[in-house]
Amino acid sequence: MAETQEKKKLKVAFPHMGTISIVWSAALRKMGLEPFIPPYTSKKTLSLGTKNSPEAICLPYKLILGNFIEAIEGGADYVAMISSPGICRLGEYGSSIKHALSDMGYEANYIELQLYDGFKGMYRFLTELSGVKNPIPIIKAINIAVRKVFVLDRLEKTFSYYRAREVVTGSAEKAFNRALKIVDEANTTRELAKAQKKAIEEIRKTKIEKNKDILYVDLTGEIFLVLDYFANQNIERELGKMGVQTRRTLTISSFLKDAIIPKWFKKGETHLERAFRLAKPYLRRDIGGDALECISDVMFANKQGKDGIIHISPFTCMPEIISQNIFPSMREDCDIPILTLIMDEQTGKAGYLTRLEAFVDLMRRKKRKKEAERQAKKLKKEKQKEYVKL
Repeated sequence: MAETQEKKKLKVAFPHMGTISIVWSAALRKMGLEPFIPPYTSKKTLSLGTKNSPEAICLPYKLILGNFIEAIEGGADYVAMISSPGICRLGEYGSSIKHALSDMGYEANYIELQLYDGFKGMYRFLTELSGVKNPIPIIKAINIAVRKVFVLDRLEKTFSYYRAREVVTGSAEKAFNRALKIVDEANTTRELAKAQKKAIEEIRKTKIEKNKDILYVDLTGEIFLVLDYFANQNIERELGKMGVQTRRTLTISSFLKDAIIPKWFKKGETHLERAFRLAKPYLRRDIGGDALECISDVMFANKQGKDGIIHISPFTCMPEIISQNIFPSMREDCDIPILTLIMDEQTGKAGYLTRLEAFVDLMRRKKRKKEAERQAKKLKKEKQKEYVKL
């Protein structure tokens, strides 16, 4: 391994999932490895993955396999897959993808990162890849990667605020892309702190309509589809055009708090802890995937007074199918509109947009009705006070 590194840097590729390539690139560069970023997921990627996947497998699997095929054909030495234990099929995807690549005749090395092993898993993964035994560079690599996760999630929140209010359509996204580049170029924690400030300032340059009537919507569902722009057909961009500010209930930073960061570093209730608390009346145990979190996210969005919540899931995902079937029984306790979107390679853009537009119209009517009722109650109270005075 060391001799190979002297001749050339190993090129390591991860599958795309939103902006996650920025995080892995930072860690790999710290270890003296070369991050190989395949072309961002496209129709070609999906076609490659679908062609070489079992018919009933879910959309994330097909996209990840497509990413790996493009990475290997582009010259990657290693393809790295995130693996997970438990009830979700994700735990089986690693071996399935490995065999699929082998059957196609690809010779790139395959390696798995066991995220639920926490820092030990990341440490073992980086050591195996680089051959480095010194813990200091490995700790620095993990540190910069984790910090970038939180910075990127902060940028996404700022971006969502400005996109829903932008005067010129697309200007917030252009600013966001410039901000991502600033964060990507930061290689130390000190540089990252400065980059975060500069990146947020870049997004805040977007001209906005401050008094615009905005709807507030939470996005929940299977985490890959919630986070990946291609997989969810850039739902946040489309909603932003309609004056909707979105909040992702599932993020990489919330995942890190639940699965990786030690308890003594956490502040407040984590997403998973809240999920067990709020979902208990409807779902008493974890059934795999993100089902438990989705049930609790509906309750939480309702308590927060959000205008609606959208549940995005891949076709054939059993945990999400179960959570969708629980939503109707929650109507007695929740007054929040819920839109469920099931995605696969056959999902058409036109029908998808029609459903989004109809849902936004529904939320606006409901919001106007609530506001009218609130004004009527206020007027009634004022009249009652005048009557008492008389």
